[in-house]
Amino acid sequence: MPAVNIETRNHITNITLNRPEVHNSFNPETLVRLAEAWQEINANPEVRAAIITGAGTKAFSAGADLGRLIPLFTRARNPEDEWDEKLLKNRRLGDIAILRNYDVDKPVIAAVNGFCIAGGMELIQATDLRVASENASFGLQEVKWAIIPAAGSLARLQRQIPYCKAMEILLTGNRIDAQEAWRLGLVNYVVPQEQLMEKAEELASTIAANGPLAVRKIKEAVRRTSGRPLEEAFKIENECAREVMQSEDAKEGPRAFMEKRTPTYHGR
Repeated sequence: MPAVNIETRNHITNITLNRPEVHNSFNPETLVRLAEAWQEINANPEVRAAIITGAGTKAFSAGADLGRLIPLFTRARNPEDEWDEKLLKNRRLGDIAILRNYDVDKPVIAAVNGFCIAGGMELIQATDLRVASENASFGLQEVKWAIIPAAGSLARLQRQIPYCKAMEILLTGNRIDAQEAWRLGLVNYVVPQEQLMEKAEELASTIAANGPLAVRKIKEAVRRTSGRPLEEAFKIENECAREVMQSEDAKEGPRAFMEKRTPTYHGR
């Protein structure tokens, strides 16, 4: 079985980390397939939203596979297959896989089933919406092993939740449960396990029904204006708005509203 399952239907790409026997940890194949999936989502105009989850009910992901991934990078083991070779040839694939310094221009929804720790939690910080099952938990435990979560968390976490809580998670290595993650604003919803994918798909379907160009430009504008002075941010906002207002979809939306029908959008 592939380490990552990918399925696209109704303008939504579903990505499933598929190594439940090792808590969906990232081995070289996982990283290469994930990187390829994100690049395909960006390149495919028919895709309007994506969902990422983990196989099984115990874990979204435990992060790096300490038996396969780290020894490859440290040269403690030699490359053994095409995935090892691809990752060593292009280390950038690892960053793309976990969305570190790589942007997906369509909204990404994380459906977190079970524990989400280390690299798993670093990955979800790059997503736009997050749904957690009631048994989910979150943690960055690297500091307990004298290393640091440098796959995005040091830059992102304190921007997404209150500073003192971010520092508590980073410095203690302790896990928080799904309700605490919701209280802090790290996730949007907490639902029973059996409703997890239903809720994620509901969000993705709602987004996919909206104007595709408008959705992409909203995400672009929010990303580009983050941390900028207001005067500069407004210029970026105006730039994105002009492009949207010149589109065919911006004409179709109001027309459909006046004609009391469902709009037909083409993303242009």
